[in-house]
Amino acid sequence: MATPRTALALALLLPVAATAQLTCADAVVVGIGTHTAPPVTGAAPGANCGGVFNLGTHGLWYRFTPTANMVLTVSSYNIGLPAVDTRLHVYRGPCDALECHAGGDDEGPGYTTIATFPVLAGTTYTLVWDDTWSAQGFTFTVQESTVPVNVVFFTLQIVSGLSNVMGLVDMNDDGLDDLVSPNDVNFKVAHQQPNGTLPITTYPTTTAVNAAGWSFAVGDWDSNGHRDLMYGGGNGATFMTANATGTAFTQFSPPQYIFCQRTNFADLNNDGHLDAFTCHDVDANVAFINNGAGQLVFTQGGYGTTCGNYGSIFTDIDNNGTNDLFVAKCGCDPEDLLMLNNGTGTFANTAPALGLADGHQSWSSAWGDYDNDGDMDVLIGASSGTVHKLLYNNGDGTFVAAPAGNGMDQWTGLSVEWTAHDFNNDGWIDVLGGQAMHYNNHDGTFSHDPVAPHNQAVGDIDNDGLLDLATFNGYYRNIGNDHHYNHIRIHPRGTVSNRDAIGARVTITSALGTQIRDIRSGDGFAYMSHIGAHFGLGADTVVTAVSIRWPNGDVETFTDLAINTTHVIEQGTSTAVAQPAPTPFALAPNPAHDHLTFTGAAPTSTYAVLDAGGRTVLTGQATNGRIPVQALRPGAYVLQLTDAGAVRNARFVKR
Repeated sequence: MATPRTALALALLLPVAATAQLTCADAVVVGIGTHTAPPVTGAAPGANCGGVFNLGTHGLWYRFTPTANMVLTVSSYNIGLPAVDTRLHVYRGPCDALECHAGGDDEGPGYTTIATFPVLAGTTYTLVWDDTWSAQGFTFTVQESTVPVNVVFFTLQIVSGLSNVMGLVDMNDDGLDDLVSPNDVNFKVAHQQPNGTLPITTYPTTTAVNAAGWSFAVGDWDSNGHRDLMYGGGNGATFMTANATGTAFTQFSPPQYIFCQRTNFADLNNDGHLDAFTCHDVDANVAFINNGAGQLVFTQGGYGTTCGNYGSIFTDIDNNGTNDLFVAKCGCDPEDLLMLNNGTGTFANTAPALGLADGHQSWSSAWGDYDNDGDMDVLIGASSGTVHKLLYNNGDGTFVAAPAGNGMDQWTGLSVEWTAHDFNNDGWIDVLGGQAMHYNNHDGTFSHDPVAPHNQAVGDIDNDGLLDLATFNGYYRNIGNDHHYNHIRIHPRGTVSNRDAIGARVTITSALGTQIRDIRSGDGFAYMSHIGAHFGLGADTVVTAVSIRWPNGDVETFTDLAINTTHVIEQGTSTAVAQPAPTPFALAPNPAHDHLTFTGAAPTSTYAVLDAGGRTVLTGQATNGRIPVQALRPGAYVLQLTDAGAVRNARFVKR
């Protein structure tokens, strides 16, 4: 919905009658510009869109209707004028059915308000200032913000009856993501319905020994068809395990003291049973090994032996089919861990050899294939300092730093939450964190949108194919942009492997090339996002193949799957016989300088290189798996490699 920035014919500020802005019915129409607000003496707003504190008892009412789609900033901060402590609520809809759209409180100096949010042409928005902090009159501005053209817009949706939302994940196995709110004596789930409603179910529990104060994870650890919960607290971990029907949950809280940070579910020893894991802030990290007999066995050591463990994530770093472990560290021992899995549940830390043990302070990391070359890259985001490290995988678990000027090396925003998803469905993974959305520009660089909501759980809460963001008492709906790109979602379901297929790798092929996703439980620092593989397709209308490498090593490939929908795929349902994974097709280095080296295809394959406009700019026959690219200009390209009649596509960047 981003549009070219043109001169906007917007409504002018109308004369203010003595009581004109004191009720919704008498709200004053405002346009772009500066406006003077009298003391706050009108009717109070009815719903809190501007923070977690109580509503004020009075309000001032205004109305704004844009004539074009834009991002709007409403601010009570004015250089040279006294600062007044204000709070703003922004609504959509008629006076008798107002719905929260956005809000603001304390974003500017002196507790002033700076609220930035998307608005749509022809939609009327009601702006209400309340007297929570001050009833004093003030001056406010309404201005259009400048954002990159590839952004998506988010609108705030409050779900009445929810608070402390920490998950956006399918809890009843219907293929639709739900909002999950863990609390001490129960947890609540707003179950997404096909008609778009979100009825809330409350599941009473015995009082949790350890509340989800630091993190929250979800996974069907006993593979009974109903997902279980894991709470990470300051004194230990608590599991809420579903019964055979998913209607009641039994608490299990191991007695050992653990200062839990990030919690995850993962099959650590590749035995087909889903294990659990938690970072330990003040001691060695802890695993709970599933013995297959309904027990999670406390295990400590072998997953990082010192303190300062904050943000863990499990993903296949070296492309060998096993879950590896990365731990972003902070505090007493801030040297990050990159631990490769040998396939039987023991891990070796390779961070020192890769230059990652450098004292970088971070609470989480964002893993994704940013250059679409078939391996997992990483953005290690800073929680203090100003250094965000973007590293590209060479395909074997070794890394090279992204060239200077990639965009992330210049961003100074900080946060404890960093995640990687394709939010605009263009087929390239973006980064959310550091108080902004960072959009992948397809050429090794990122552009920034500081208007985006802050990072929490990620999933599709309205089943429209766009990834939304949970918030404390609802969600931010992703309403997309003018591109209307396509997508496909794959939900693998294990049989031989754990039922959630956590640890599986999903690969798709379309005209854009290949994309990969790993199935995970727990990314970022605290929250629980959807379990599955979401792919943006850009303008592609056909997915030629979907391949699943299951955690036990089986590989199944599916063709002719419809786009713009979700496919639940059960292990062992393809007509072909599952077989060990071949050597994956991969390019290195990427970005390239003089040569590209490829694996997974005949070393004398013929090739063609296409530029961003689809024009063939280079052809030839590879020699010993090497292709010369020194003649290419810097930029993004697609390699088409022909091997025994099969064509493989992969994207790369020429430095």
